[in-house]
Amino acid sequence: MKIKRHSAAAGFLAAGTLVLSACGTDQNVSSGGNNPALEGLQVECGTVPISGEGSSAQKNAMDVFMRDYQQVCPGQNVNYTRSGSGKGVANFTAGQVDFGGSDSPLDAEAGEVAAAAERCQGNPAWHLPMVFGPIAMAYNVPGVTDLTLTPELIAKIYQGQITKWNDPAIQAANPNAQLPDLDIVPFFRSDESGTSDNFQKYLSTATNGMWTGEGKQFRPGPGVGQGRDGSDQVAQSVQSTEGGITYAEWSFPKNLGLSIAKIDSGAGPVELNSQTVGAAIEGAEIQGQGNDLVVNLDSIYGNAAPGVYPVVLNTYEIVCSKGYNPEQAKAVKAFMTVAANADPAQLEKAGYVPLPQGFKTRVLDAVNAIQ
Repeated sequence: MKIKRHSAAAGFLAAGTLVLSACGTDQNVSSGGNNPALEGLQVECGTVPISGEGSSAQKNAMDVFMRDYQQVCPGQNVNYTRSGSGKGVANFTAGQVDFGGSDSPLDAEAGEVAAAAERCQGNPAWHLPMVFGPIAMAYNVPGVTDLTLTPELIAKIYQGQITKWNDPAIQAANPNAQLPDLDIVPFFRSDESGTSDNFQKYLSTATNGMWTGEGKQFRPGPGVGQGRDGSDQVAQSVQSTEGGITYAEWSFPKNLGLSIAKIDSGAGPVELNSQTVGAAIEGAEIQGQGNDLVVNLDSIYGNAAPGVYPVVLNTYEIVCSKGYNPEQAKAVKAFMTVAANADPAQLEKAGYVPLPQGFKTRVLDAVNAIQ
């Protein structure tokens, strides 16, 4: 099978902005050793560069998307600035970028939905849930490499109600483990974070409201734990602290070789891997209308089915349903099509999971409807 392709391209990273570009002439060649999911993929690449801005949580996924995009449309430029979800939404609605990356959907009460529609020439903006990154519970307990936690146990640890690793409640969830008489040292994000926002939403949903914190500022119990700025810092703190535990995007504990807890939502322990997170995504409900694919996070965070790992960070690409000029529309559609077919192995290496087939079909239907 063949794809449209040009000669090799170069990418560079500068001032928080990733730009990929290449040049050459149209030709049909095999993709060789590149992403096999792109074999036979047909897209209209357009003739203009496109740009996006926003969520830093999806930065590494965006690297994978751009690398694959070169395979299909290496005559194109794509520029993505990692500035945070708020700036991404603001600059999308201001018409300064072609798509916005956001950890949360547009806020109607804050006027973002109306502003996006105005930017899209009077047409609604759509949310494309393109990036799913698991949130891992990483820990450092000497001699313990197989640990199961429930959402209630996690909440009680961060509320200060459980302070020792050999607490009877933890032992009950791990009957075969030799848990030490060791203080639990919880670490959390001290900076405002989409990861904290989603983690608190998960805890609230999965514990039926036992956890009351909400928002991007993590809110542990009084005097509980130690705050650190950034996912790299909380993960490194756990690595250097016996008894430490934290929540962080999957890639950080993976890269440090930290142990990651299984989650028992009521149907038995579930390990974090692409298959168990994919099961959570496949079971997600869409609360948006038509091709506006806003995910009902409660349907993920509250999924207690066997084999489902429900602690997941969801990031959107926000695009115009209509309102682009023809060449912009082609380029945006091409990039989003490639992103939905991103290399699963490279995504997992970067700490994300590929879209399961049924969910990917829904996303691609929306992408194909962009005008």
